[in-house]
Amino acid sequence: MPNDVVASVSVILKRGSLYLTAKTYETYFAGLDAVILLDRDSHLFIMPVRNTSGGGYLLKLRNPAGDRIINAMDFFRDRGLDDFLERDIKVIWDMDMAALKANNLFNPAK
Repeated sequence: MPNDVVASVSVILKRGSLYLTAKTYETYFAGLDAVILLDRDSHLFIMPVRNTSGGGYLLKLRNPAGDRIINAMDFFRDRGLDDFLERDIKVIWDMDMAALKANNLFNPAK
């Protein structure tokens, strides 16, 4: 995982799925097959999973370019974000959590 990456990148949330570019996947999740999604203090954390036997959401290959999709309809439905709106979500690497973080995704008023 990157130690010094602080620039924000975008992921797309649409219909309960997260869309990651090949570059985002390679930078933060290269070689991994799954992630865990965590709602903590209104923030979304996308955490890498090294052992898929522990669960998580699959990072499915979306196209030959290497873009990935995380189908997590249940996770986002529980939080009211499984609609047809396409959201461009800014995420940053959170070194403390070792995860991509979307600030206040579940409470945008903050």
